[in-house]
Amino acid sequence: MFDFSEHSHKRYNPLSDTWVLCSPHRAKRPWQGQQEQPNTRSIPEYVSDCYLCPGNKRITGDSNPPYSETHIFQNDFPAVRDQQPNYEPDVLLQNTTAEDQDLMNKLFQVQSVRGTARVICFTPKHNMTMAQMKTNEIVPIIRAWRDQILDLSQRENVNYVQFFENKGAVMGCSMPHPHGQVWATEVIPHEPQRELDSLDKYHQKHGSCMLCDYQKLEISLGTRIVDQNDSFIVVVPFWAVWPFETMILSKQHTTSFVQFTEQQTLDLADMLQSLCARYDNLFQTSFPYSMGIHCAPVKEDPNQSLMHFHMHFYPPLLRSATVKKFLVGFEMLGEPQRDLTAEQACDRLKVLSRVHYLEK
Repeated sequence: MFDFSEHSHKRYNPLSDTWVLCSPHRAKRPWQGQQEQPNTRSIPEYVSDCYLCPGNKRITGDSNPPYSETHIFQNDFPAVRDQQPNYEPDVLLQNTTAEDQDLMNKLFQVQSVRGTARVICFTPKHNMTMAQMKTNEIVPIIRAWRDQILDLSQRENVNYVQFFENKGAVMGCSMPHPHGQVWATEVIPHEPQRELDSLDKYHQKHGSCMLCDYQKLEISLGTRIVDQNDSFIVVVPFWAVWPFETMILSKQHTTSFVQFTEQQTLDLADMLQSLCARYDNLFQTSFPYSMGIHCAPVKEDPNQSLMHFHMHFYPPLLRSATVKKFLVGFEMLGEPQRDLTAEQACDRLKVLSRVHYLEK
């Protein structure tokens, strides 16, 4: 008889219109590959040469104010900028033959992208990640996200605001001080656009919101729910790719922070604290991840009302604090693959305490 915990199978992700190969029996294989070195050093609350700590100078020479909650500033090395020349096709086609130009017009597409990039310091404390914060210390971060949408939506060249956090050196984070980023662009990035397209197709076919239906189903089944409160669920998605990947989904159809009630703000802070503490408790380490928030576009869009507020967490650790998952080989050339199932991952996360292991 087929057993999801033993036999290979594929699972479909309706949000991204992709598949993931699940190979649960591979979790038993021995590992002699690369192992990360966990950071066991004691980290102080303030570091004099940190570019993000209060009062310190950044690389540009500007000084941070003596902030006490969150602090937001323009990224010193932004990926997108407000002002730049418009792209003209002749730039790409110059000094080429007519034959090459014909092929280039068929194969090469270029879009100029304007926007702005900012940094959000989550806390003045160099050693305080969300996993160790109290719920009331996370609330200012959520309000900062909301305020950024309200501010940036007024700009002519901003249609989408993408919030994200890369936590940990293994995720490419260049600054250890707890912070996230805001990239606001005039075009909707590929990932949220793909989700919007999928949400639209589902709505046209079924007459309902995909993520409204999905969170109701997950609550009913209960097998992949890590935690929940009145406003949000934390779930290991049925189609998860990363070993301990999770989503935070609003129970009500909310498209953006702008629509949040005060209770929803408090409840999201509650779920962020719960999830991040469980992550750290899993391998008793500062758990690395990439986190991103998907909200509705800030300008009028045909699918704007279809977006259902959610957050993605993509953590790389697989077996321990030192062994991470690599998306290589078949996963780069064929399709994503995972070893343990979403249900197995959830079972390991939901039994963990939301009290951080360093506080016990």
